[in-house]
Amino acid sequence: MPGPLPPLPTSIVGSLPQPGWLIDHDKLAHQFPPRVRAKELWRVAPDQLEEAQDDATLLAVRAQEAAGLDVLTDGEQRRESYSNHFATALDGVDVDDPGTVLNRSGQPIPVPRVVGDITRREPIQARDVRFLRAATDRTVKITLPGPFTMAQQAQDDHYGDDRSLALAYADVVREEIADLFAAGADIVQIDEPWLQARPDVARRYGAEAVTRAVEGAAGPVHLHLCFGYAAMVSERPEGYSFLPELADTPVDTVSVETAQSHLDPAQLRPLRGKGIALGVLDLSTPEVETPGVVADRVRRALDDVDVARLVLTSDCGLKYLPRASAEGKMRALAEAARLLRSEL
Repeated sequence: MPGPLPPLPTSIVGSLPQPGWLIDHDKLAHQFPPRVRAKELWRVAPDQLEEAQDDATLLAVRAQEAAGLDVLTDGEQRRESYSNHFATALDGVDVDDPGTVLNRSGQPIPVPRVVGDITRREPIQARDVRFLRAATDRTVKITLPGPFTMAQQAQDDHYGDDRSLALAYADVVREEIADLFAAGADIVQIDEPWLQARPDVARRYGAEAVTRAVEGAAGPVHLHLCFGYAAMVSERPEGYSFLPELADTPVDTVSVETAQSHLDPAQLRPLRGKGIALGVLDLSTPEVETPGVVADRVRRALDDVDVARLVLTSDCGLKYLPRASAEGKMRALAEAARLLRSEL
């Protein structure tokens, strides 16, 4: 079992770059993250893909260990995107005859088409957790898409009501969270970028869906909000459109981005009762920040958060950076944490 975490523990919020022998980076860079399957991205034959993904996962784990991070993920090496691996594994959706929605940039994209009750025949990521748990003695975190985001990334031809669809997704997420903790996860992170992208809809039932998914979890659940991958969305708003609404949900920690957006940390004050995972690595550039720059981004927020529950993380989208850049940024994050711990 992993030991206690140090003050200001460090982690990433999800993806790491996948090796060029595993994924076609040129194809990945020229399309929005897929919502249905995109098997054409893989360079490895289907009968060898799982083994190759295992090997890539071990590389991702070792890179995080070498960088000095405290909480490790699998780097999402088995995924074409953060959401489609889980959303397309559910029953009740047709991915061969997909539907269409407008993405965060207003472009129509293919998405799962809901044609029946959303259900889950078996755990989807439990093997991923067991593999990750066996690969390291450090604290481990696994990620999956949240219910609100999956509902927004689907065409509903069954429920006839968007709230009912989101709550159906919440039920399968809750079941999956239970299986992930049972499989050895120390932390589970749900990714909910569409709470930020669709705040008017989110205010109607976003917190309700999150609460239904997370309530009763056997361990801490982090909820990640973001403005979109830096590689895809260059413009950042000045603040989050859906943040105080999470104060009364049972999530343990809210993960936010502050590096590229220059977020005013005062916006985090309504969440003083929760942990904050503070994104302090700018992923819009491959340039590796110095530990001092990263530490200064953290210092800006220290008066506005509960420092005893503060986690230091990246903004999201490391997968679109060169591996050397991602590894350098993780090292800078770990070194910044060491500098700050000496000041506490």
